[in-house]
Amino acid sequence: MNIESISIKNIKIQQNIILQNISDLASTPTPNAAHIQQITESLVKIVTAIEKICFQQQVTPANLTSSSRQIYSWMKFLTDECNLQLHLRSTYYVRQIAKEILSKQDQESVEVMIAFTNLVLLYKGKKSSNIAKIVINEGFINASEEVLQAVVKSALLGNSQASTRLIRSFASSSEYSDVLLELDLIAEVIAENAQGKFYNLHHLFDKLNYEYFAANLVKPRLTWSQINTYRKFGHYETARDRVVISLTLDDANIPEFVAEFVLYHELLHKYHGIKWVQGRRMVHTKEFRVYESRFKLYKEACVWLKKLASSPRP
Repeated sequence: MNIESISIKNIKIQQNIILQNISDLASTPTPNAAHIQQITESLVKIVTAIEKICFQQQVTPANLTSSSRQIYSWMKFLTDECNLQLHLRSTYYVRQIAKEILSKQDQESVEVMIAFTNLVLLYKGKKSSNIAKIVINEGFINASEEVLQAVVKSALLGNSQASTRLIRSFASSSEYSDVLLELDLIAEVIAENAQGKFYNLHHLFDKLNYEYFAANLVKPRLTWSQINTYRKFGHYETARDRVVISLTLDDANIPEFVAEFVLYHELLHKYHGIKWVQGRRMVHTKEFRVYESRFKLYKEACVWLKKLASSPRP
């Protein structure tokens, strides 16, 4: 057996059942708590079964086939209560927006099917005389109603300049890429190592903790990623209390203050936590940005990161 490509039987069917249950729940802005609990229990049961299969085969979820790994990561992601609540909220909003658009076209009888999932595309839509189906990338669960409206309009009515601009702008935001990176990291087995070839994250933390947090911040788990990334250079995983910094920054040609700044940014996520504003999860609040700008070489670090993000990949 090739342990590099383990496929989970019927995992797609299981996902479709979960999506249908979520769709049913999302017909109301305040879903029944008992029904939410049932979905959570189903997700946990499936995820645990997959992890047991991997354990029996002496592998990890990272060894699943691409399609099985994507669905596993998506299900594991939704076992987090905050993620599931955001998922349900966004599904409800998109459903309402789609119904309103169809109503204006005298198509009230058309059945609306909405799914947020771990999709390669940003979104895709299909409409017939009796069914309108919209599948949206999970990264949009924290999007505003305005952005979600743009996605629905594009999926049902075709692209417009205004909608495309809104969608692309959100798809370039950290709110979007944070979700995608979290999904990617779920199945990635990281051998936690704070010592890189050039920079040690423990040393950088101690320096930042002293300079910016009065040495009062409790150290999270710190590790370099196993892969190079070119759009997002760090991530704070709340559930694991772990900061993952992109291997791209562990380079002799990149000044230490650049890696410091990215680590500082992620430590601010730990320090400030998540704020909820009008039902949306806000991580980059005004207060957060004020603290971020206090970094001694803030402008220089931003210039470096912008240059790295726009550089051609090796």
